[in-house]
Amino acid sequence: MSKPPDKRRHDALFAAHHDAVWRFAVRRIGEDGAEDVVAETFLVAWRRLDAVPEQELAWLLGVARKVIANQRRGQRRHANLTERIGHELALGAEEPREPAIPADAVLAALATLGERDQEVLRLVYWDGLDPSAAARALGCTAVALRVRLHRARTRMARALAAGGFPADRATRLTPTEA
Repeated sequence: MSKPPDKRRHDALFAAHHDAVWRFAVRRIGEDGAEDVVAETFLVAWRRLDAVPEQELAWLLGVARKVIANQRRGQRRHANLTERIGHELALGAEEPREPAIPADAVLAALATLGERDQEVLRLVYWDGLDPSAAARALGCTAVALRVRLHRARTRMARALAAGGFPADRATRLTPTEA
């Protein structure tokens, strides 16, 4: 069994290096995301306190650099997924390709939906789960999931129509397997 982290050591580490880690993050990603980077960096430090070497600041900045890289990868994945769902919304099952719905319009429409609708759409379209797997992830039957998916598509179509896009686009979505 491992010993618990030394809170006093972590507090001293935080007090000594918070500002430097924050400035490092600001220079790379701006003030908006800097505190998140600092928080994640010191969380890693807490979890790996025994691994922090004498050159604490250098180690912390290395952790912060990796945190920023992970955030950027996540943002790229998010942008790619948003673009993909926009393309899927634009594609008819057997119709010629239509221009993709812009990612910001997809996100805006998605944001108007309830959490349950957002979750079912994300699991099926963004995470690529088939309805059976999505049902397991949500703890419901495949039949219930298909009903939820149908309703979520309908609400998404309405939200897109409110944004000026053809309402039938969201109902023509073709997930991995519908």
